[in-house]
Amino acid sequence: MTLNSYKILKNFKGSLSVIVVTLLFLLMVFPLFWMFSCSIRPESEIFIRPPHLFPASPTLASYISQISSITFNVWKSFQNSFIISTATMILSVILSTGSAYGLARYNIRGKKLIIFLFLMSQMLPQVFTLVPNFIIFKNIGIFNTYFAPIMANATIAIPFCVLMMRTYFLSVPKEIDDAASIDGCNAFKSFLLIMLPISATGLVVSFVFSFLFGYGDMVYSLTYVTNSEMWPITTGIYNVVGRYGIEWSRAMAFGFLTAMPVLLIFIFMQKFIVQGLTSGAVKG
Repeated sequence: MTLNSYKILKNFKGSLSVIVVTLLFLLMVFPLFWMFSCSIRPESEIFIRPPHLFPASPTLASYISQISSITFNVWKSFQNSFIISTATMILSVILSTGSAYGLARYNIRGKKLIIFLFLMSQMLPQVFTLVPNFIIFKNIGIFNTYFAPIMANATIAIPFCVLMMRTYFLSVPKEIDDAASIDGCNAFKSFLLIMLPISATGLVVSFVFSFLFGYGDMVYSLTYVTNSEMWPITTGIYNVVGRYGIEWSRAMAFGFLTAMPVLLIFIFMQKFIVQGLTSGAVKG
């Protein structure tokens, strides 16, 4: 192969990669664009044939209707979502980092079984845990409080964070622990002052995803909380279901409003998320 042929082939591969990535990006972003496009249309334009990418007469009436709704308080629901999500995030990260460090650094009896159970818990649908959790929360007196969905969401977030953080701790050489012990650090100080700063990117990923587990919950909140004043924003989808059908323009506006915090998190934290996911995949 001549030098010119090699350059042409290399440029072709590079261009093909850009085209494929661009098409995949457009494919993933299109649902979000279509949601926003439909949210600023009048209801009469939603099912127009053929469909138009952009509305002929855009309007913010659906957003105004959602924000000023008397039957459903959007701001209160956002507040409930952030209470549940933040508490889930803090509880999950605190409990999972210590567990992950122990599974990575110490020879614990039944360690492989524990890791296997964590993996299994990630594959179980939410509906499998509804009834057992309902009985437990009812008996311990946290039913119809914020604690019920927080604890339920933590049962999903903690296994994910443990498996994520364990790979970070495994990738850190044990010689660092030995050097810390020589300098007078006990196991707790070594974990707190050395291991956690080294695994900062993994902590960021754990914080973000445990927050999203809590933010995206609807099933647990509807099951364990009967007081509608404490429901998160995700339960507001019922607000757009009218007596004679679904108000699609309002439904799209509600969906876009609900997705905005998630979009902002990924936009501002994408560098840390990508770095954290790729760095955490070094060793299993």
